Amino acid sequence: MKSAAVVNYSPEKHSVELRDVECPTIGSDDVLLEVANVGVCGSDLHQWTADHSWPVNYPVVLGHEFAGSIAEVGSNVAGWSAGDRVVSETAAIIDDNSPMTRRGLYNLDPSRKGFGYGVNGAMTKYVRAPARILHRVPDQLPLEQACLTEPCCVAYSAVVKNGSIEPGDRIIVLGPGTIGILCAAMARLCGAQVALVGLPQDAHRLKIAEQYGCETIIGDAKEWAMERDGLGCDGVIDAAGASITLKIALDLVRPAGWISKVGWGPQPLGFNLDPLVQKNITLQGSFSHNWPIWERVIALMASDQLDVRPIIGGVWPISQWHEAFEKMHHGEVVKSVLNPN
Repeated sequence: MKSAAVVNYSPEKHSVELRDVECPTIGSDDVLLEVANVGVCGSDLHQWTADHSWPVNYPVVLGHEFAGSIAEVGSNVAGWSAGDRVVSETAAIIDDNSPMTRRGLYNLDPSRKGFGYGVNGAMTKYVRAPARILHRVPDQLPLEQACLTEPCCVAYSAVVKNGSIEPGDRIIVLGPGTIGILCAAMARLCGAQVALVGLPQDAHRLKIAEQYGCETIIGDAKEWAMERDGLGCDGVIDAAGASITLKIALDLVRPAGWISKVGWGPQPLGFNLDPLVQKNITLQGSFSHNWPIWERVIALMASDQLDVRPIIGGVWPISQWHEAFEKMHHGEVVKSVLNPN
């Protein structure tokens, strides 16, 4: 049985097309998941435009933000049944013997391979997923929203796990893409006063961020950073896709403050890092997520404490993937969602 899939087939620019692919064969520890919805991530766009900085196993079905229902379970799988509504983490392949995996930080296992670049992802009707990374979706959470659990987990990791927020802190988020807006929303949940910073072309997305109780700034955020006592903001979350924003973050943050960098930027830095030393700043990278983060985020989404509906710009059938990609790429929507069925 074949299904239509959005396939990235080579490293050349725009080497993405709709192809028919075979239904995956599952192993004894896997489930076959029928995809209800799959979010388009910035990393999918970067592979489409060929400006990514990670290895890709071509050809590969794109898509790692997905939700659906179990169609089939492997012979060793316990606790899951056909029909269960689930989301899946992204760590499709890990080394069980890795020291990072043994610590529960399998997201940092150097041999980890994720959906959509290392193994076939979910921009198709069926995807194979290990049972170890499944999470149950409560009935009150629509799958159209649940498919965005993964970017919410990225934000939770960057803000809660790798940031250091106390209620009343002043936090600046750089970059009003999906992750930036969700980071701003998460910082608000932590009790911070939050400003989200973008460029003139980001005005539409900044307007959406205001629905999460954030202040928004186009251009220079220095005045806002210095407003309380002239020393800078307490923390900066760098969610922009360019290296130069780290220089901006170093300028905005106060002495003994912190920066959580979650945005990818392949460009060389090309600037002086002495302010990092002089101001005694903590610079923390943030990559991916693990089991307990997913459980907490699902609880936040199911209780409506974290509402992803404002960022969903539309749901497109898989046949219209190109329009969904273009809408996101040009900033017309924050998040495009595909429906393979």
